[in-house]
Amino acid sequence: MVTIKDVAKAANVAPSTVSRVIANNPRISEKTKRRVKEVMEELGYYPNLQARSLAAKSTQTIGVIMPNSAYHAFRNPFFPEVLRGISMNAHDSRYGIYLSTGSTEEEIHEEVLSMVNGRRVDGIVMLYSRVNDRTMQYLSEIDFPFTVVGRPSTYEERITYVDNDNIFITNQVTKYLIALGHKNIAFVGGNLDFVVAHDRLNGYRMALTEAGLPVNEAYLVHERFVNENGRDAIQSLINLKVQPTAFVTQDDLMAYEIISHLDALNIRVPEDISIISFNNLSLSEHSKPPLTSVDIGTFQLGQVATQCLIEKIEHPDTLPKRITIPTKLIERKSCAPKR
Repeated sequence: MVTIKDVAKAANVAPSTVSRVIANNPRISEKTKRRVKEVMEELGYYPNLQARSLAAKSTQTIGVIMPNSAYHAFRNPFFPEVLRGISMNAHDSRYGIYLSTGSTEEEIHEEVLSMVNGRRVDGIVMLYSRVNDRTMQYLSEIDFPFTVVGRPSTYEERITYVDNDNIFITNQVTKYLIALGHKNIAFVGGNLDFVVAHDRLNGYRMALTEAGLPVNEAYLVHERFVNENGRDAIQSLINLKVQPTAFVTQDDLMAYEIISHLDALNIRVPEDISIISFNNLSLSEHSKPPLTSVDIGTFQLGQVATQCLIEKIEHPDTLPKRITIPTKLIERKSCAPKR
């Protein structure tokens, strides 16, 4: 049986150096890491990560908490992409992933309690920021390592989080529509239980106010109404005395649904109504019409949140960070000048 000592001898390094390479210690040079890994591969040595974790009183596992069950979350392409970023960084640092399965806020909270108290994970990445979230508050109070994808609604300065500047982004996309001549712009979607929806709504309101345009409350349609009966929600906007000529929508999935409802009502995009959205899913390039959308750097959100978490796990005195992932407006054919 090949041991660490065998690897160390063949690589001409100390056994402790081999252990540090296995632990991905940043103090070990890349040249030494490559040499040790090549020898490990040649000798067929596979480190016992479980034994190493037990010795270090570590699980080498990261908990990933989604806003609802994996079944529902994976229907939204945002989550597989953000998880791809998490997985890549976790793999590079030799951490496994433990996904939450709770489908309600209460179930999610109980699952986090179980993860923490059962010592199943070394830290947690939360893939959402709920307004006044008690799970986030609990993790903060017990000083358990965690990071958030999204801006916390409270104790922002105490929590490490990775986000886009959603107020600024939505301000800019609304101004983009205004520059195309649109004055009657609807804001469709967004669950006000989550901070991102508040930030985007604030950005939308600010853009209208800065342009000297009124904020028409009748133009605000929230996610719950679209989910309950999307066609009726869109019909209610079309039936207004002054109907909107452009929509800012929560994400690409909702934009696809809205385009479908408008098509059923014989309303054309972008000839009659312009639509702009967020997430820039790969399908958006091929939708009819191709969707103008904001690329929010989904992969980077997951990757950087995990990097910050591992740093916090391995260096508990690390100060909280706020990291803003840049965005880019991808112009396609769902927006046009107002006729």
